[in-house]
Amino acid sequence: MTALSRTLISATAGLVLIGLAGCSGGAAGSNGRTTTEQPPTSSAAAAGLKDFDTCAFFTQGDLSAAGVKGPGQKAEQLSFEPGCSYRGEKILLTLYKNAEETVDKYESDGHWDKYEKFSINGRNAARAVEGGGGAVDAGCSIVLDAGDGVVLVDVTEAKPGSVSDKCGEAEKIARHVEPRLPK
Repeated sequence: MTALSRTLISATAGLVLIGLAGCSGGAAGSNGRTTTEQPPTSSAAAAGLKDFDTCAFFTQGDLSAAGVKGPGQKAEQLSFEPGCSYRGEKILLTLYKNAEETVDKYESDGHWDKYEKFSINGRNAARAVEGGGGAVDAGCSIVLDAGDGVVLVDVTEAKPGSVSDKCGEAEKIARHVEPRLPK
């Protein structure tokens, strides 16, 4: 996938969130508010990415800590890399899954301007920065080996100049949720 296509997908996902803010993948609670499903249990986490639901993974606490609100909107522009986007005042957070890649494979298969490998709690990870230019924000993804593929925690700006360190924000979120990702 080219950096431009990932950037356009992130920008499109943001516009979709604005236009479809009333749609929900959650269920109405007794107080009329929309709730999301709980994160996967350890047995579900062991099943890999097949049943990993990117729109049901984050808890309300995760979303609040990231500065975004649910419910998320499905981001399915790429059939092999479905995701879910959440919008906040400063960031657009998208969680993707890809069962065809690993952190190591993505280094050569992806089209990144910068790709720095590291680890989070012993799990292979990488900071993947895509080129931008113009009015479209480039964003930053933290790529983590998970299950039989990878999970990407992608952060872009909600408005120009709203986030000075997109990779730092994405990494903070990734470190927070990493223990619950499929092994």
